[in-house]
Order: sequence, then structure tokens, then C-alpha cells
Amino acid sequence: MAKLMVRGLETNVETWNEEAEQTLVALHGFTGSTATWRNLAKALPSVRVIAIDLIGHGQTAIPQQISRFSMQEQIQDLEEVFCQLELKKFTLLGYSMGGRVALSYATSYPERIRKLILESASPGLRTVKERSERCVRDNALAEKIISNGLLSFVNAWGNIPLFESQKRLPDNVQEAIRFERLSQKEEGLAGSLRGIGTGSQPPNWMSLEKLEFPVLLITGSLDEKFCKIALEMKALLKNAKHMTVNDAGHAIHVENPADFATIVEEYLTSFNTNERS
Repeated sequence: MAKLMVRGLETNVETWNEEAEQTLVALHGFTGSTATWRNLAKALPSVRVIAIDLIGHGQTAIPQQISRFSMQEQIQDLEEVFCQLELKKFTLLGYSMGGRVALSYATSYPERIRKLILESASPGLRTVKERSERCVRDNALAEKIISNGLLSFVNAWGNIPLFESQKRLPDNVQEAIRFERLSQKEEGLAGSLRGIGTGSQPPNWMSLEKLEFPVLLITGSLDEKFCKIALEMKALLKNAKHMTVNDAGHAIHVENPADFATIVEEYLTSFNTNERS
């Protein structure tokens, strides 16, 4: 684990399998951290996995200004991290919120991306009306987190329909997810919702058809909303593949880690992309 000073913000980065040939950069979802990717890194010993705590999450510092949480700021932070790590070209993986960040970064710095893997991710909301309505909901949730505290939020968050299928997981797995959520800070999560929520970020729908690099979209069959979004994205992308994992919901890497690791590994090794960067 390393702390990098990135544009005035101490940023937490964790690397596994340091000597491996291939590089995979992985971005967690809302309430996640570098710990999200620990099991994936273990399952991929021949891949150098680099995970980053996004703004407001894990052990990355929490900015004072909401504007510092924005998607543009996060993209610039990632670029600075990659410069400090001397990464030239790599595969980028993002889950949910991290998928929105990964896609936003990839559209800004396409020359960096060898392949893009998006797990249960979206390009944002298409219309101004949808975005403003979502901002209202995210602001209300941010207020609730600050007022009622982290424990109250985590108890409620674990019960939203999006995560219903996770209730079938073994107790130790559910406890690990809960522990990761409880390791966050109220101000960080509230700032993230306000600054980089789906309503706040610029949508990327119009950029999809310009992307030349290969894109893998992974969704769980029980997550109908994101399966539909993935199909809409695939129709616009030049070089995309969509894989659905049966009997999994939103967090495939948690609900079916073995299949998820296999899918990622096979995608990484296809088309002779084994040179190191």
C-alpha cells in the first residue's frame, strides 16, 4: 500500500503481483476501497493489479470543497497517479461508480487504454431532467448520511433492491462487504454523492462511438437495469463484447468471484496483449 500526494490530496494506492507482466488498474464502486479487488488480485497471480481509493473513499484524503469531488477532478487525479507510477498503457477495470469513472477517464485519455472492462456501469444519464432529479435524490441521501451517521446509512444501503441477491452470500462474505462500507467516513461518502454522483457527472453516451479500443461489458443476469444499459452501450461502441453472468446481481466480482476472475483473465490474454507497460 502506498500513499501518493496527488494534486494536493493524499491518495491511497495498493498494488499486488508487482512483478507480473500485464497491468490491470481497478476502480471500486461507491462505499468501496482498494479492498474490493483483493480477491481478484489473488485469483490473477500473473497480472499486476493496481487499485486506487477514489476521492472520498478508503484511505484517500477527503477534500474540503465539493467541487474537488467532481468527475473532472477525479480524472485529473487518476492521470497524475498514472504519471507517478510511470504507467503508459494498461487495461482499466471499473465497477459501478468506478465504471463511470473508468469510462470518463478512458474518453479523456484514450491513448492510455489498452482495453476497458466495465462491470455494472453506465455512461451517466442522458437528459438534463434525469440528471437534475438524480442530483436532488443524491443530495438528500448525502444529508441523511451526515445527519444520521455511517452505521444508519450502511444498514439501509445493504437493503436496497440493487443488492438483494447479495443476501444469499455466505455470512463471512457479507461481513467483509459490511466492514468495507463501515470503514468509510460520512463526509467522504456525502461529498462523493454530491460531486461525482450519476446526476452530477457529464454523460458519456455521445463519446462511445468514438472509442477505438476494445471494451468488455460485464453484467449479472439478475441486474436487469444494467443489462439493458450494457446492451445500449454495446450498440454504440465499435469494439465491444457483452458478457452476462447467470444468477448474479450488480456486484459480480463478489457474487461469483471465480467466474468474474476467469472472464477478466481471458479478456486480458486475448489478442496478444502481453507486453508490459
